[in-house]
Amino acid sequence: MTKQNVTYKKRQMITAMEQNLCIVTRASDVVGISRKTHYDWLKKDKRYKEAIDELQNVTLDHVELKLHELIDDLNVPAILFYMKTKGKSRGYVERSELAVEGSVESKIIEWTPANKQ
Repeated sequence: MTKQNVTYKKRQMITAMEQNLCIVTRASDVVGISRKTHYDWLKKDKRYKEAIDELQNVTLDHVELKLHELIDDLNVPAILFYMKTKGKSRGYVERSELAVEGSVESKIIEWTPANKQ
């Protein structure tokens, strides 16, 4: 690929990422490049990476908006998810408790490899 063609493909990829909610496989299929090419560009081209990172943030904002819409509609799983992820400091944490009755005994087990024949 010529340098001019690479620049054009990068611009196409940025547009395709925006149109496909930053799903790399779908965007790279639209542009006609491999996923590996996209990840190589991320490593080597700072401006390309910055553009993709910004799109990732826009996508995250979009998904958060959809979550809030579900919460507004009183969607219980959405409410619980939000509280478990954003409400941790207020005690909304899912955890398991294990109660043990009686004594607990531990032993050290020594492992030795089998003899090779």
